This record gives sequence, structure tokens and C-alpha cells, in this order.
Amino acid sequence: MKLHINHKKILGDLYTPIEIYLKLRDKFSNSFLLENSSNHSRENSCSYICFEPIMSYIVDAKHTTVQTLEQTTTYPTADIDVLEQLQAFIKGIDVENITVYEQLKAGIYGYTSYDSIPLVHDIQFKPADTTLPLMQYHFFKYVIVYDHYKNELHLVEYTTAEETSQLDKIHSYLNTNSITPYPFKTIDNPITPYTDDEFLDIIRRGKEHCFRGDVFQLVLSRKYKQGFTGDEFNVYRALRSINPSPYLFYFDYGSFKIFGSSPEAQVVVKDNKAYVNPIAGTFRKTEDKAQNELLTQKLLDDPKENAEHVMLVDLARNDLSITGNEVTVEQYKTVEQYSHVIHLVSKVSASVDMEHDSLQVFADTFPAGTLSGAPKHKAMELIDKYEPENRGFYGGTIGFITLDGGINHAIFIRSALSYQNELHYQAGCGIVTKSDDLSELKEIENKLSAITQAISEAQNI
Repeated sequence: MKLHINHKKILGDLYTPIEIYLKLRDKFSNSFLLENSSNHSRENSCSYICFEPIMSYIVDAKHTTVQTLEQTTTYPTADIDVLEQLQAFIKGIDVENITVYEQLKAGIYGYTSYDSIPLVHDIQFKPADTTLPLMQYHFFKYVIVYDHYKNELHLVEYTTAEETSQLDKIHSYLNTNSITPYPFKTIDNPITPYTDDEFLDIIRRGKEHCFRGDVFQLVLSRKYKQGFTGDEFNVYRALRSINPSPYLFYFDYGSFKIFGSSPEAQVVVKDNKAYVNPIAGTFRKTEDKAQNELLTQKLLDDPKENAEHVMLVDLARNDLSITGNEVTVEQYKTVEQYSHVIHLVSKVSASVDMEHDSLQVFADTFPAGTLSGAPKHKAMELIDKYEPENRGFYGGTIGFITLDGGINHAIFIRSALSYQNELHYQAGCGIVTKSDDLSELKEIENKLSAITQAISEAQNI
């Protein structure tokens, strides 16, 4: 069934993405918010508010459910290639004049969890909690595109021939003053599956594998959960303020929510090129600007952090070369500063055929080497062996896939799952032969500090 695009452009100076989302979330279930904190350039200057899903692709351990406008079909997950089926789902979305509104990012929005890796790679993990879907993507009836660079709002609606446009009603919702705030409060203290000493022991075991040559690097992570009551959207609001990042998101799936402030792309595919931006090498940031400049130089000179970074740049090159051509390191060891940490970042690209190869590139680069280690397959086997619980969303990927094959997905880090009145969050450290055990433990604390501070501050909103 063919869909028609209805489009309305209005001046955006009276609105913010947060305000728009709060005005719409109680009127429409399963509403999504994607923000970009880099609003001063033409590239990547848009935020997106999506609501009222009309088509979906949902994969759990046993069944894959594909809902289109015409029908809902269920397949045994073990009997299908989930990426081929996802490609067919995308190709089946028929929109008139889609190229006219290419900048409005018509496509599907969702996530692929870390636990879905055995669906796209030849590897097995220990049995996981399969309560939540492993993969989930939706095509939405309404998408509001907030163009920060031009200070414009694009109201976009997809309708069938029999439907009447409701864009004027959506516009009227934006002009109401009805925002109902709800409080947020934590319950008890956060808990983790193991003590500091137990995690230090796991770090030492990881180093033994590096010394033996099983892996060059191994990323081991630590999970926390925190009970709460009230509105977890306050945590997202605090997090985006504390730790503004290129990828800010809040996805409401009804029974659970996922949100975060991720600094790192899983993979970006656009204009027949694929990009991976390895982030590896981390120092704790201070409140002193002069001290941070000294730390930046120390990070650039640190042999352990540089060896880790070089390794993961090589891994990105290898991943992109599986399907892509003309692999190039466009930027090498650029220093980027965030609210609590300083990172080394590179940019690796390859030429690809977007129409046919985007999802294969997605699989080739998943999971990010910065969340697994190298070689990836052995590193993932060791992660499954030593981490006491499945990772779930952590280390997975979240974002959108456009109908023409474009992909923009962030890694699920500096992020949280809200489920059954508990927040679940996690961070990892890259283990190599030269790792200092206590420094690696501290690195996890540094990476989690934005989340933990946001949870604390959300109680005062």
C-alpha cells in the first residue's frame, strides 16, 4: 500500500525538542526522541520526535513479527536471516515522492541489542533473559524534524489514500501549554553482580588471555541497577544537560524505555560511504582547564592508551573492508572532551553500495570493537564467559535506517534501560597486557559518572 507524505514547515523559535516531546508523549504511545547536541553546523543539525508507529519489525529469541499496513506475519526466528527479513521490510515501505523529502529522514527507528549478535554472527551466548525484544524497529506515522541550523520545524505525516491529514491538529498540540511534570526518586542504593575485588579478579583473568595471545584486547564491563519511582524522563533531561553528546535519545516502548547520551557512532552510512569512529583511550576530566590540557597531552603520549587506539582503528579498517572498498583513515587520534572524560577519536571510511550493502556493513561492524575487543569473535566468547549476566542492550546499537539505505546508529553506552521500576546501566574497560587493574576499575567509574550524577540530579527537577 502506497503512502503519501504530508508536510508542513513552521518557524521553530518558540519550541524546543524537549518541550515538543513532553506535549506529545501523553497523547501518543511509543513516542521517540532523538536529539543532536551539535547544532551549529549544517551536517547533523536535526532532532527528531517520532510518534504513532504504523509498521514494525520485532525480533525476539523465538519469533520475528513483521507488521505492515496490510498484515502481520510471524516467523520462527531460527528459520530466517533477520537482516534479510529487515531489508525486505524496509523495501516494502512504499512512499510517494520520497526523494523530495530526503532531508526529513523517512525511515525506521529502533535498536539492535548486544544479545542479538548470535542472530547475525556465527557465535553462541549463554541463555539470556528474553523478556524484551532483541531487535525492534518502527516506521512512524508522524515525524517532527527540528532543524536547529535553520531554526525550522518540519511536521511530516504519512497517510494512505483513504486517510485525511491531521497535521493541523498536531500543530495545535504544539501550541498548548499543557506539560505535566512528574517527580523522580531513587529507592535504596545501586547494586552490581560483583564486588570491586571480584571485578579486579576478572580483569586479571582478562589480562592473562592477552598475555597468552588469545586476544590483543578484551573489553569487560560492569552492570548496575537502581530502583526508582516516578518519571525516568527526568534522568534523561539531567543526562543531556550534564553530558551533551552527538547522540541523545529517549525511546518509549511502553513497558520499558531506553535512553542515553552516547558519544560514539556504531556506523554511519550516507552518500555511498560508510563511517566508523573508534573511541579508545580515556582519561578522567577535571574542573581545571589548564590541568585538562596537560591530561590531553599525557593521553596522546600514553603508550598503553595509544596501543589500544591503534588496535581498534585497525579493527575498524578490517570490518569496513569486508564489504566496502577504498578504506581510508580520514582522521587519526583527535582529542574530544566530554563532561567527565577525555577520549581519543579517529574516523575510518569506506566506499559502499548503499542500496544493496548497507545492512551487510551494519553486520560487519557490529558490535563495535570498542565494546568487544580484538579479535572480535574470541573477545565476545570471553565476555560471555566472564561477565556473569548477558549484556542486554549495553554495547548494542540504536538509531535509524532510511528507506534509501542510509544508516545512523549510536552505540548503546552512557545509556540506560528502564524496566519494572529499575534503571539498568553499564560501562566497560579495555584490557590489554599493559593495563593497570585499579586504573581499569576507575575507568568504569569515570564512564558511569555522567549517568550516576544524572540519577542524583533528576530527583531535584
